[in-house]
Amino acid sequence: MRSICVMGTGYVGLVTGACLSDFGNAVTCVDIDAQRIARLKAGEVPIYEPGLEEMMTRNIGRGRLSFSTEIPFAIKASQLIFIAVGTPSMPDGDVDMSYVFEAARTIGRYMEDYKIIVNKSTVPVGTGVQVAELIRQTQPGVDFDIVSNPEFLREGSAIDDFMHPDRLVIGAGNQRSLEAVVDVYRPLYQNDIPMVLTDVESAEMIKYAANALLATKISFINEIANICEAYGADVTAVARGMGLDQRIGPRNLSAGAGYGGSCFPKDVAGLAAIARKGQVDSPLIQSINPSNGHQRRRMIAKLRELVGPFSGRTICLLGLSFKPDTDDLREAPALEMIETLQAEGATVRAYDPASMEKAQQLYPNLVCCESPYRAAEGADALVLMTEWNEFRNIDLAVLHSALKAPRMLDCRNLYHPRQMQEMGFEYLSVGRPPRRPGQETPEKTSDWLLGGYMLRR
Repeated sequence: MRSICVMGTGYVGLVTGACLSDFGNAVTCVDIDAQRIARLKAGEVPIYEPGLEEMMTRNIGRGRLSFSTEIPFAIKASQLIFIAVGTPSMPDGDVDMSYVFEAARTIGRYMEDYKIIVNKSTVPVGTGVQVAELIRQTQPGVDFDIVSNPEFLREGSAIDDFMHPDRLVIGAGNQRSLEAVVDVYRPLYQNDIPMVLTDVESAEMIKYAANALLATKISFINEIANICEAYGADVTAVARGMGLDQRIGPRNLSAGAGYGGSCFPKDVAGLAAIARKGQVDSPLIQSINPSNGHQRRRMIAKLRELVGPFSGRTICLLGLSFKPDTDDLREAPALEMIETLQAEGATVRAYDPASMEKAQQLYPNLVCCESPYRAAEGADALVLMTEWNEFRNIDLAVLHSALKAPRMLDCRNLYHPRQMQEMGFEYLSVGRPPRRPGQETPEKTSDWLLGGYMLRR
C-alpha cells in the first residue's frame, strides 16, 4: 500500500482519489475549500458521476480514502502527490497555470523528504520542467521527481474509464519514479492494460493531441452533415460507411450540435496557444473550435427556419448538459440556444434528468419541468439537445399531443425522419433531409434503413 495525496477535489481529483484508493492505496484528497471538504467528509458527493458515490463510501469505510484541508500534513505523510487542480482557459485561449504552479509551490514549501509529484491535470508541454523549477526554488535541498500521468476520463463513464482504460500513459525522467507510478496502477498492469511509458514532455503532449483529434472528428462530421443536407444525402449512412474503415473507426462520428464540456473546447484552445507560442503554423488546429462554434449557430438558424421569429414563442428544450449521464453545463450547446432564445423574447421550457438545478441558477427565467411531456406543453417547437437514453424511448404520440405545434429540431438524430413525418411532426435533424406532414417526398433508401440496417416494415 502506497500513501498518496491528491491535490484538488474537483472532477478529476475525486475520481482519481476514489479509484486509486480502490486499488488498495491509502489516499488523502486535499483542498483549500473548507466547505467542499466538509461536504465530502459528510458523505456528500458534489458532482454527478455514476458509481462515484458508492466507490467513495466503500473506501472511506475501509479506511483507505479521506478528505482534509490539512495540506502540509498530507504532503509530508505521502510518498506520491498527484496534482489534479483546474487548468481553465484564459480569454486568449492560453492555459491558466496559476493553480498548478501554486500547488507546486505548496509542495515545495512543506515536503521534507523524497517525493514523486505526478501531474494529473491537463497541462501544456513543458509544464513538468516549470513545476520542477518552482519546487527547487521553494525547497532546494530535497530530492523529488516529476511524472506526467494525464487523465482520459469521460464524464458519465469516468469510473469505468479509470478502471478499464484504453491505455495508461506515464511519462517520467528516470526508472525510479516510473516504476513507482506503475506500481500504483498494479491492478491495471496485472490486467494487461496497455501502458505507454515515455518521457514527461511526450506524455503531456499525448493528452492534447488526443483531445484535439477527437474534437476534429466531431467538427469534421458536422461539416459533412451540412453538405449532406444541401444535396439530400443522409449523414448517418455516410458516417457508418466512414467508420467501418479501420483507419477511421466509428467513434466520434455522430453529427449534432457540436461538442462542449470542460475538455475539448479548452484543450483545443490550449493546443492552439501552444503552437502560437512555439511559432508553429497550425491552420487545422486553429480552425477546430471556430468550426464547432459555427455548428452551434447553425442549430439556432435551423430552429429559426422551423418556427420563424423567436419573439413571443415558447420553445421546449430536452437535455441541457453537454452530454448524457452528467450534470455538467460547461460549454454545453444548449446554453447558447437558451441565451439566444431569451434575448429574442422567447419563453424556454426545459427538462434534463440531472442538470436543471444548475441551469436554473444560470437562467432564472428558464422554466424547468418535472418531465419531458410537461416541458412540451404548449410549446411552438421542441429541440432535442442531449441524447439521454430516456429520450430514445420517449412516447412520441404523447409528445405530439402536448406540443402546441408538432415541430421538432432533433440536434442528435435520435429519431427516424420518415417515421416522424408519418406521426405528423414537422421534423428537422442534422445532415438528413427535412420531413414535413403531407409533404410529397420521393422515397429514398434511407426511409427504410436506419444507420445502414433494415427497419422492420
